[in-house]
Amino acid sequence: MKNKILGLIVNLNIFLLIIGGAIVNADTTKNNNEYKLIPREILFGNPVKTSPKISPDGKKMAYLAPLGNVLNVWVKTIGDTNDKMVTNDTNRGIRRYFWSEDTKYIFYLQDIGGDENWRLYSVNLETDNIRDLTPFDNVQVRIEAHNKFHPQKMLIGMNKEDPKVHDIYNLDVKTGELTLAAKNPGNISSWLADIDLKVRGAMVANPDGSSGLLIRKDEKSEWKITISWDFDDTLSSGPLSFSKDGKSLYLFDSRNSDTTALVNFNIETGKTELIAKDSHYDVSRILLNPDTYEVQAVSFTKERNEWVVLDEKLKDDFKNVSMLAEGDYFIYDRDNEDKNWLIGVTVDNGPVSFYFYSRDKKEGKLLFYNKPDLKNYKMSIMEPISLNSRDGLTINGYITYPKGGERKKLPIVLNVHGGPWVRDTWGYNPEAQWLADRGYVCVQVNYRGSSGYGKEFLNAGNKEWGGKMHDDLVDTVNWLIKQEIADPDKICIYGGSYGGYAALVGAAFTPDVFSCAVSIVGPSNLITFIETIPPYWSTFRSIMYKKVGNPETEEAFLKSRSPLFKVQNIKIPMLIAQGANDPRVNKDESEQIVAEMKRRNIDHKYLLFADEGHGFAKPENRLKFYEEAEKFLAKHLGGRYQKKLIDEKEK
Repeated sequence: MKNKILGLIVNLNIFLLIIGGAIVNADTTKNNNEYKLIPREILFGNPVKTSPKISPDGKKMAYLAPLGNVLNVWVKTIGDTNDKMVTNDTNRGIRRYFWSEDTKYIFYLQDIGGDENWRLYSVNLETDNIRDLTPFDNVQVRIEAHNKFHPQKMLIGMNKEDPKVHDIYNLDVKTGELTLAAKNPGNISSWLADIDLKVRGAMVANPDGSSGLLIRKDEKSEWKITISWDFDDTLSSGPLSFSKDGKSLYLFDSRNSDTTALVNFNIETGKTELIAKDSHYDVSRILLNPDTYEVQAVSFTKERNEWVVLDEKLKDDFKNVSMLAEGDYFIYDRDNEDKNWLIGVTVDNGPVSFYFYSRDKKEGKLLFYNKPDLKNYKMSIMEPISLNSRDGLTINGYITYPKGGERKKLPIVLNVHGGPWVRDTWGYNPEAQWLADRGYVCVQVNYRGSSGYGKEFLNAGNKEWGGKMHDDLVDTVNWLIKQEIADPDKICIYGGSYGGYAALVGAAFTPDVFSCAVSIVGPSNLITFIETIPPYWSTFRSIMYKKVGNPETEEAFLKSRSPLFKVQNIKIPMLIAQGANDPRVNKDESEQIVAEMKRRNIDHKYLLFADEGHGFAKPENRLKFYEEAEKFLAKHLGGRYQKKLIDEKEK
């Protein structure tokens, strides 16, 4: 399926869920009446282990773990203790990797300083040789397709010939040879290959924001439009996979429906068969049989994740998996024979646990916790909330209270998710736990424009950046005050990416609502933000114009929604953080508003990380940011502050 947000403004909380973890094991500092704080190093440092992947032959397992505070890939034989680090990254750490289908290689992606020009590397597990397979400057690699039926081949996308679009290349896994498989004429936003790794599907991005699905019979045939989606359906629809015989497609489809359904589209007849649908929530995940490519299960992200099992043969397995541990479970990986699964279980008040599940034995075994030190602390629970916006929409979200004490008149941190076309979900969130532990109520709301609740709610955010989307945030604050949860004099608006923009809007548009603001990689001027999006977002530009605004024809409107032009209204203290190499939100977005605040003597602090992009990948940078944010919040909201780091205390 095409990337529905094209990577636009990634939710920092999701990033931290994957990366955040513990590498230390020591007592915490005690302050503020001897309250035992959860150390920042445990909440935001690297994990002990995370992201396991089983080898296709089911004999080995890989995972991420740090060496010298840098995440690398490790490999071990299942049932043995012969763990071995197979990569040698010494800088940013590896976060995206996978097995070759013949189990002889590990592949991983890495950029430089957060610029997101990903290169693809391979590790020969027999010789330990590491090879840069795409040694091209200023080129972004995307992994398009690989499967067990063609173990020596992989399809990758690169914008090597034209920085605005990705062409498709065949990669010979053994030799590293690249050959062009499909040339992008300039309007293809994503590609789709069949089981034989033949490029037979393509999504066309149209100037009016609509999209079309092109299909061809084989690589020598002409492309034909088979389905068209209008603008309202573009971000909630798209192809997922060909069937095994190549005669049909699985689609996410919201045509003639508010919510996104999973359907089977017959290419020859044009008929669509419904597979799964919910009246209130979009389909969020699907599980395909690795041999037959038939749909086995689907999930819906409601207040919690819910699975619907369609394959009778898997019902006992899902029942067994659901009993491995309390929490929401996900099938993280499977071997080629589908005999062994890796299961991840997330809870709201503890580490993510990973299990090895044998379908033959019908039993699971704990592999590891990603952050075992979290088990030494009592953590807060995350509770769902729901409220009505001023114009009648239902706004859902989550609230995490400090442990113990009355739930009245407390300091609030409104933690606004990025995207904005994603959503907050239930589960372990390091920021929510950090804030609650420091004495704040962490509130996360899925304002209009968030995904997962149907296209009407999603499209209610069109042209509402800084408008009704912000009204939803203010309505949430007013609801918290009315419920006597919030101290109206101690409310912070906080967020990354779109959430960072929302924090700037909160300070400049509604300065009387909030007492302070924290903005992480947030756009301050929607005109310059849109004008400086990465070149490879060219096929997404028309959607940006429809969703946010067109700088060429709506300059005055975009100025009216840009915090930069209302700096004079800011009267609350601000903390602003930015990665110098951010390709999505150029560093000028932070620096231009910081310059104006400085000129007007507005209380602020600016953190620029020279070796980061859109978010903070390096643990030392994360810890520096959260240290400054914690001091900032303690000063302006009165919460707790960890004065000493663990290693400082132990010296």
